[in-house]
Amino acid sequence: MKRVLIITPNWPPISCPDMHRVRMSLSFFNEFAWEPLILKINPNEQEGIKDEALEKSIPHGTKIWQAGCLYKSWTRWFGVNSVGLRSLFHVAQLGRKIIETAKPDLIYFSTTMFMMMPLGRYWYIKHGIPYIIDFQDPWLSNYYFHLNSAKPPGGYFKYWVSQLIAKHLESFTLHNVSHIISVSPEYPKTLIQRYPWINEDKCTVLPFGAPEKDFEQLPTLKIQQRIFNPNDGNRHWVYVGRGGNDMALALKSLFLGIQSARLQNPEPWQSVKLHFVGTSYASDNRAVKTVEPIAQELGVADLVEEHLHRIPYFEALQTLVDSDAILLIGSQDPSYTASKLYPCILAKKPIFAIFHQQSSVVEILNQCHAGRVVTFRESDHPNELLPRIIPQLQWLLSMPKGYQPDTDWKAFQPYTAKEMTRRQCAVFDQVLMATSQDKLL
Repeated sequence: MKRVLIITPNWPPISCPDMHRVRMSLSFFNEFAWEPLILKINPNEQEGIKDEALEKSIPHGTKIWQAGCLYKSWTRWFGVNSVGLRSLFHVAQLGRKIIETAKPDLIYFSTTMFMMMPLGRYWYIKHGIPYIIDFQDPWLSNYYFHLNSAKPPGGYFKYWVSQLIAKHLESFTLHNVSHIISVSPEYPKTLIQRYPWINEDKCTVLPFGAPEKDFEQLPTLKIQQRIFNPNDGNRHWVYVGRGGNDMALALKSLFLGIQSARLQNPEPWQSVKLHFVGTSYASDNRAVKTVEPIAQELGVADLVEEHLHRIPYFEALQTLVDSDAILLIGSQDPSYTASKLYPCILAKKPIFAIFHQQSSVVEILNQCHAGRVVTFRESDHPNELLPRIIPQLQWLLSMPKGYQPDTDWKAFQPYTAKEMTRRQCAVFDQVLMATSQDKLL
């Protein structure tokens, strides 16, 4: 059995999106002849949502090491709040010990804590072990400088500093990388243009897998979601995920469509409630509403509730399951893929998506017959989308309670967690084979 050391600092009970690829793969790694060795950070030193139910999803016998972390009460005096920076030395030291004792064949970084990634090159130089980087978000990006209407999380100065650091560390980290995995096809294209030593053979586009086992486990957890009462006689349409100014076009189109449809026939809208859940990454009073202001502007605020703060993972799944319809709101960024798509499909509810025409979400929904999509381009105006938005809203209104879409589950199979794990392990095997051949030369 080959061994892979996986650096995934966020780990249950921390409820953070970047750990789900590895978490969902754990049940299948052994099937493809790989033993995962998990290196995480002490959850007590991390902020954010904690979901104890997530720990029940980790297979028994999984080998897990926990790295320490400098106390935030110590480091805040120096302006260091990032858990990635506070734990970097501890992860480096513990990683070295795991490498020397467990002797992994490969190192795999699956995290959005970019400051951890340079350790891959450090360990490669010191121990000769190949490493793979999983990019779930772009590290070096000028996206917010080009989209004038969107303000980056934390503000422009913080974003500028982070990108200045990224400019140097990304190049350093990728200099000896064996392979790159990305959730989006756009970032590998950027990296190939940016670094002459990276080519298509070194990159694999791999979305998150669908969490089928989580939905199998969900009824046994008896989770009570706190967003709405599913038995109050209303129709509850739900969106779970981040908001932001880059989603303004899709939101304006949706609310303008509702405004227009309600003016024509107000009666069915009396029982409709739209819930936007977890729209801000900020965990304190810095969180700003980006959905309700648009609803207010377009005269549909009485139908819309925005819940700023994220909720635990399994509660979010239960919210989808309890809904009458699911909304998927897309970004003006064509590379935005929305990993939350698969849980929405598995919830077996009517889905209405408004997405950029280049997003992979469009192809997957159409392929699986799992929902209906209205597409847009960056240059579109909400009024131009109205003729396509209104019929889909009327379709949602016509759906009886308890309706389940006729999803093509055979077409959905390539997106399951098992299949995505198989493809990950195929990359692992490819890297080991290439490394062995290099040693023979």
